Amino acid sequence: MPKFEDLEENLGIEFKNKELLVQAFCHRSYLNEHPDFLLPHNERLEFLGDAVIELVVTEYLFLKFPEKEEGILTAWRASLVNSKTLSKIAQDLDFGKYLLLSKGEEKEAEKKSKSYLEILANTFEAFVGALYLDKGYKACRNFLYKHLIKELPSIIENKAFIDAKSRFQEVAQEKLKITPTYRILKEWGPDHNKHFIAGVYLDDKLIAKGEGSSKQEAEEEAAKKALKKKGWE
Repeated sequence: MPKFEDLEENLGIEFKNKELLVQAFCHRSYLNEHPDFLLPHNERLEFLGDAVIELVVTEYLFLKFPEKEEGILTAWRASLVNSKTLSKIAQDLDFGKYLLLSKGEEKEAEKKSKSYLEILANTFEAFVGALYLDKGYKACRNFLYKHLIKELPSIIENKAFIDAKSRFQEVAQEKLKITPTYRILKEWGPDHNKHFIAGVYLDDKLIAKGEGSSKQEAEEEAAKKALKKKGWE
Protein backbone atom coordinates (compact mmCIF):
# COMPACT_ATOMS: atom_id res chain seq x y z
CA MET A 1 0.00 0.00 0.00
CA PRO A 2 1.40 3.43 -0.93
CA LYS A 3 2.36 5.78 1.91
CA PHE A 4 -0.44 8.29 1.62
CA GLU A 5 0.97 10.28 4.53
CA ASP A 6 3.83 11.25 2.18
CA LEU A 7 1.31 12.66 -0.29
CA GLU A 8 -0.42 14.60 2.50
CA GLU A 9 2.93 16.02 3.57
CA ASN A 10 3.88 16.99 0.00
CA LEU A 11 0.54 18.72 -0.54
CA GLY A 12 0.37 20.28 2.90
CA ILE A 13 -3.10 18.77 3.36
CA GLU A 14 -4.05 16.40 6.17
CA PHE A 15 -7.22 14.41 5.70
CA LYS A 16 -9.45 13.76 8.69
CA ASN A 17 -10.93 10.74 6.91
CA LYS A 18 -7.95 8.83 5.52
CA GLU A 19 -10.24 6.33 3.79
CA LEU A 20 -11.55 9.06 1.50
CA LEU A 21 -8.00 9.83 0.40
CA VAL A 22 -7.21 6.16 -0.31
CA GLN A 23 -10.50 5.67 -2.15
CA ALA A 24 -9.68 8.60 -4.45
CA PHE A 25 -6.71 6.61 -5.78
CA CYS A 26 -8.47 3.25 -6.06
CA HIS A 27 -9.11 2.36 -9.71
CA ARG A 28 -11.89 -0.07 -10.60
CA SER A 29 -9.34 -2.57 -11.97
CA TYR A 30 -7.66 -2.90 -8.54
CA LEU A 31 -10.86 -4.28 -7.01
CA ASN A 32 -11.06 -6.98 -9.70
CA GLU A 33 -7.80 -8.41 -8.34
CA HIS A 34 -8.46 -7.50 -4.68
CA PRO A 35 -12.15 -8.31 -4.10
CA ASP A 36 -11.63 -8.22 -0.31
CA PHE A 37 -10.43 -4.60 -0.36
CA LEU A 38 -12.66 -2.70 2.05
CA LEU A 39 -13.11 0.50 0.05
CA PRO A 40 -15.03 1.14 -3.20
CA HIS A 41 -13.41 2.42 -6.40
CA ASN A 42 -13.07 6.14 -7.06
CA GLU A 43 -15.69 6.74 -9.76
CA ARG A 44 -18.31 8.36 -7.51
CA LEU A 45 -15.66 10.68 -6.08
CA GLU A 46 -14.58 11.45 -9.66
CA PHE A 47 -18.18 12.44 -10.49
CA LEU A 48 -18.28 14.82 -7.52
CA GLY A 49 -14.81 16.24 -8.11
CA ASP A 50 -15.58 17.01 -11.75
CA ALA A 51 -18.46 19.26 -10.63
CA VAL A 52 -16.37 20.96 -7.93
CA ILE A 53 -13.52 21.70 -10.37
CA GLU A 54 -15.93 23.14 -12.92
CA LEU A 55 -17.53 25.40 -10.28
CA VAL A 56 -14.20 26.67 -8.91
CA VAL A 57 -12.84 27.42 -12.39
CA THR A 58 -16.11 29.03 -13.51
CA GLU A 59 -16.25 31.23 -10.41
CA TYR A 60 -12.61 32.28 -10.86
CA LEU A 61 -13.04 33.21 -14.52
CA PHE A 62 -16.33 35.03 -13.88
CA LEU A 63 -14.81 37.19 -11.14
CA LYS A 64 -11.36 37.67 -12.66
CA PHE A 65 -12.46 38.67 -16.17
CA PRO A 66 -15.65 40.77 -15.89
CA GLU A 67 -15.10 42.23 -19.35
CA LYS A 68 -14.93 38.87 -21.18
CA GLU A 69 -17.93 37.33 -22.92
CA GLU A 70 -19.37 33.91 -22.16
CA GLY A 71 -17.87 32.28 -25.26
CA ILE A 72 -14.23 33.03 -24.44
CA LEU A 73 -14.70 32.13 -20.76
CA THR A 74 -16.21 28.81 -21.81
CA ALA A 75 -13.23 28.10 -24.08
CA TRP A 76 -10.73 28.96 -21.33
CA ARG A 77 -12.59 26.78 -18.85
CA ALA A 78 -12.67 23.84 -21.26
CA SER A 79 -8.90 24.08 -21.69
CA LEU A 80 -8.35 24.13 -17.93
CA VAL A 81 -10.63 21.24 -17.01
CA ASN A 82 -9.88 18.86 -19.89
CA SER A 83 -8.16 15.53 -19.28
CA LYS A 84 -4.87 16.67 -20.83
CA THR A 85 -4.45 19.52 -18.34
CA LEU A 86 -5.68 17.49 -15.36
CA SER A 87 -3.35 14.57 -16.14
CA LYS A 88 -0.44 17.00 -16.44
CA ILE A 89 -1.18 18.43 -12.97
CA ALA A 90 -1.59 14.91 -11.56
CA GLN A 91 1.85 14.01 -12.95
CA ASP A 92 3.36 17.20 -11.53
CA LEU A 93 1.97 16.22 -8.11
CA ASP A 94 3.31 12.65 -8.46
CA PHE A 95 -0.16 11.11 -8.14
CA GLY A 96 0.99 8.07 -10.13
CA LYS A 97 2.99 6.81 -7.11
CA TYR A 98 -0.21 6.37 -5.12
CA LEU A 99 -2.53 4.75 -7.66
CA LEU A 100 -4.07 1.40 -6.77
CA LEU A 101 -4.19 -0.44 -10.11
CA SER A 102 -4.44 -3.96 -11.49
CA LYS A 103 -1.29 -5.60 -12.81
CA GLY A 104 -2.43 -4.88 -16.37
CA GLU A 105 -3.02 -1.19 -15.68
CA GLU A 106 0.36 -0.97 -13.94
CA LYS A 107 1.97 -2.03 -17.24
CA GLU A 108 0.04 0.73 -19.02
CA ALA A 109 1.35 3.13 -16.37
CA GLU A 110 4.93 2.12 -17.12
CA LYS A 111 4.34 2.95 -20.81
CA LYS A 112 2.64 6.28 -19.94
CA SER A 113 -0.14 5.16 -22.29
CA LYS A 114 -3.17 7.23 -23.18
CA SER A 115 -5.40 5.10 -20.94
CA TYR A 116 -3.03 5.68 -18.03
CA LEU A 117 -3.07 9.45 -18.56
CA GLU A 118 -6.87 9.28 -18.57
CA ILE A 119 -6.75 7.39 -15.26
CA LEU A 120 -4.53 10.13 -13.83
CA ALA A 121 -6.98 12.84 -14.91
CA ASN A 122 -9.88 10.91 -13.40
CA THR A 123 -7.91 10.41 -10.19
CA PHE A 124 -7.27 14.14 -9.96
CA GLU A 125 -11.03 14.69 -10.13
CA ALA A 126 -11.59 11.98 -7.52
CA PHE A 127 -9.02 13.57 -5.22
CA VAL A 128 -10.85 16.92 -5.44
CA GLY A 129 -14.10 15.09 -4.67
CA ALA A 130 -12.52 13.51 -1.60
CA LEU A 131 -11.05 16.85 -0.52
CA TYR A 132 -14.47 18.47 -0.84
CA LEU A 133 -16.10 15.86 1.39
CA ASP A 134 -13.27 16.01 3.94
CA LYS A 135 -12.52 19.75 4.09
CA GLY A 136 -15.16 21.59 2.09
CA TYR A 137 -15.30 24.01 -0.82
CA LYS A 138 -12.74 26.54 0.42
CA ALA A 139 -10.01 23.89 0.69
CA CYS A 140 -10.78 22.74 -2.87
CA ARG A 141 -10.65 26.30 -4.13
CA ASN A 142 -7.28 26.91 -2.46
CA PHE A 143 -5.90 23.65 -3.87
CA LEU A 144 -7.12 24.36 -7.41
CA TYR A 145 -5.97 27.98 -7.38
CA LYS A 146 -2.50 26.78 -6.41
CA HIS A 147 -2.17 23.83 -8.79
CA LEU A 148 -4.63 24.25 -11.68
CA ILE A 149 -5.46 27.93 -12.24
CA LYS A 150 -1.75 28.67 -12.66
CA GLU A 151 -1.98 26.95 -16.07
CA LEU A 152 -4.31 29.63 -17.44
CA PRO A 153 -1.69 32.25 -18.52
CA SER A 154 0.10 29.63 -20.64
CA ILE A 155 -3.20 28.48 -22.19
CA ILE A 156 -4.08 32.05 -23.13
CA GLU A 157 -0.60 32.92 -24.41
CA ASN A 158 -0.34 29.78 -26.56
CA LYS A 159 -3.97 30.02 -27.72
CA ALA A 160 -4.46 26.45 -26.52
CA PHE A 161 -8.12 27.27 -25.88
CA ILE A 162 -8.83 27.33 -29.63
CA ASP A 163 -9.88 23.74 -30.23
CA ALA A 164 -8.49 21.86 -33.20
CA LYS A 165 -11.90 21.10 -34.71
CA SER A 166 -12.75 24.79 -34.95
CA ARG A 167 -9.33 25.61 -36.38
CA PHE A 168 -9.44 22.81 -38.97
CA GLN A 169 -12.92 23.83 -40.10
CA GLU A 170 -11.92 27.49 -40.36
CA VAL A 171 -8.85 26.76 -42.52
CA ALA A 172 -10.56 24.09 -44.64
CA GLN A 173 -13.39 26.47 -45.51
CA GLU A 174 -10.96 29.30 -46.21
CA LYS A 175 -8.56 27.31 -48.38
CA LEU A 176 -10.76 24.63 -49.97
CA LYS A 177 -14.34 25.85 -49.47
CA ILE A 178 -15.05 22.48 -47.80
CA THR A 179 -16.57 21.84 -44.36
CA PRO A 180 -14.91 18.83 -42.64
CA THR A 181 -17.08 15.92 -41.51
CA TYR A 182 -16.42 13.32 -38.82
CA ARG A 183 -17.29 9.63 -38.54
CA ILE A 184 -16.84 7.22 -35.63
CA LEU A 185 -14.89 4.34 -37.20
CA LYS A 186 -14.61 2.08 -34.17
CA GLU A 187 -15.68 1.90 -30.53
CA TRP A 188 -14.99 -0.65 -27.82
CA GLY A 189 -14.81 -1.20 -24.07
CA PRO A 190 -17.31 -1.22 -21.19
CA ASP A 191 -19.44 1.83 -20.42
CA HIS A 192 -17.07 3.11 -17.72
CA ASN A 193 -14.02 2.83 -20.00
CA LYS A 194 -15.12 3.42 -23.59
CA HIS A 195 -12.70 4.13 -26.42
CA PHE A 196 -13.46 5.59 -29.82
CA ILE A 197 -11.60 6.07 -33.12
CA ALA A 198 -12.89 8.94 -35.24
CA GLY A 199 -12.00 9.91 -38.79
CA VAL A 200 -12.06 13.44 -40.21
CA TYR A 201 -12.95 13.77 -43.89
CA LEU A 202 -12.73 16.45 -46.55
CA ASP A 203 -15.45 15.48 -49.01
CA ASP A 204 -15.14 11.67 -48.91
CA LYS A 205 -11.36 11.60 -48.37
CA LEU A 206 -10.13 10.43 -44.98
CA ILE A 207 -7.51 12.92 -43.77
CA ALA A 208 -6.65 11.61 -40.30
CA LYS A 209 -7.83 9.41 -37.41
CA GLY A 210 -7.92 10.16 -33.70
CA GLU A 211 -8.54 8.09 -30.58
CA GLY A 212 -10.18 9.15 -27.32
CA SER A 213 -12.33 8.11 -24.38
CA SER A 214 -15.29 10.04 -25.83
CA LYS A 215 -16.48 10.74 -29.36
CA GLN A 216 -15.63 14.42 -28.91
CA GLU A 217 -12.11 13.65 -27.72
CA ALA A 218 -11.49 11.28 -30.63
CA GLU A 219 -12.73 13.89 -33.12
CA GLU A 220 -10.55 16.58 -31.54
CA GLU A 221 -7.51 14.30 -31.79
CA ALA A 222 -8.33 13.56 -35.44
CA ALA A 223 -8.54 17.30 -36.16
CA LYS A 224 -5.14 17.91 -34.51
CA LYS A 225 -3.55 15.23 -36.67
CA ALA A 226 -5.29 16.58 -39.76
CA LEU A 227 -3.95 20.09 -39.11
CA LYS A 228 -0.44 18.68 -38.80
CA LYS A 229 -0.79 16.47 -41.89
CA LYS A 230 -2.04 19.35 -44.03
CA GLY A 231 0.58 21.76 -42.65
CA TRP A 232 -2.15 24.07 -41.35
CA GLU A 233 -0.95 24.34 -37.74
